[in-house]
Amino acid sequence: METRNPNGRDSNERDANGQAHGTGRRALLGAAVLGAGGAALGLPGVARAADARTSGHHGAGLKSLPVPTIIGHRGASGYRPEHTFGSYQLALDLGADVVEAGDLVPTKDGHLVCRHEPEIGGTTDVASHPEFAGRRTTKVLDGVSTTGWFTEDFTLAELKTLRAVERIPANRPHNTLYNGRWEIPTFEEVLKWQDEQTRKRGKQVFIYPETKHPTYFRKLGLGLEERVAKLLRKYGKDKRNSPVILQSFEPSSIQRLNTLVDNPLVVLLSTADSRPWDFVEAGDPRTVADLITPKGLREIAGYAQGIGPTLDLVIPKDANGKLTTPTTLVKDAHAVGLILHPYTMRNENPFLPAEFRKGSGADAYGDAFGAFKAYFATGIDGVFTDNADTGVLARADFVNG
Repeated sequence: METRNPNGRDSNERDANGQAHGTGRRALLGAAVLGAGGAALGLPGVARAADARTSGHHGAGLKSLPVPTIIGHRGASGYRPEHTFGSYQLALDLGADVVEAGDLVPTKDGHLVCRHEPEIGGTTDVASHPEFAGRRTTKVLDGVSTTGWFTEDFTLAELKTLRAVERIPANRPHNTLYNGRWEIPTFEEVLKWQDEQTRKRGKQVFIYPETKHPTYFRKLGLGLEERVAKLLRKYGKDKRNSPVILQSFEPSSIQRLNTLVDNPLVVLLSTADSRPWDFVEAGDPRTVADLITPKGLREIAGYAQGIGPTLDLVIPKDANGKLTTPTTLVKDAHAVGLILHPYTMRNENPFLPAEFRKGSGADAYGDAFGAFKAYFATGIDGVFTDNADTGVLARADFVNG
């Protein structure tokens, strides 16, 4: 069972019966050339997609990424428990251009680890550890009462005794086969893994970490941005052309990172009527709807290179869950030099627009290729997906079609 999180990227997720959760992670974007001044950015959508045929991986930095970029959301989370090295590794094997490794949350002793949320009851086997039964508690996380076990109450050594499990078993029962196989990775381990995989594969591996609930953690004395910047500097990955794209649902976190590192930066955007939690804390009345106006996008372009909107901000759905007419968001964002990496494409029926579902099985695949085509046609620069192999094939269909 997922815990509801107003700043999470899963605000557009559905449960096994297709009901909205309003949980987890608000923006599961899509990927693409977030590049500072990437040559493909100004081209029309189809032309940019066609450019993928020739751009390959021969250039420096983000300009080397094909467009539309396929971003492995939490790895290959359609096939393995998310935010594990098993998931990250498989995403690369399936052809992802970028791996979202990972959602960064702190431990009690100040280390950064990769979890979908600080509450780990749904993504680890912590509930089966009697020695940690007393750590179960209720906290207010970004305005929402949440019960479970929280990373900030554990040392790294303690977290390393836990093992990852499938977060949405009703939709992905086959993934439960891998429950207990992998531990929780640290961000530092991810940076080392990135270098190792780049050497082994003979091409640059890109990652796309996110600062989770930065205002919440800063109040606890566990500021995320300085810890992220320190590690990026340690591994020489804090430059404009570094293969690390940073993202957050809180604009102030991206603004803070902009003063600490030169990496490409992306502001995640949830539903139009939602407010970033740092806005709530600061008394800023603006909503996401205000941020996606031309004025709001110009402001974002002053400190970031891209946005990660929910797919519904690109093509809204009607009351029956079917796609309607695309908004002007792609055109408006491109007009101020921002790239768009919307989130999140998944193969299973409950996560697809209604017209692309096949049958009613909660774990059954619908016409994911049809959905990818519809979103690619809007001119997005990339997309977050739990199924990188499907995304790669869909891109080939689109580019060559």
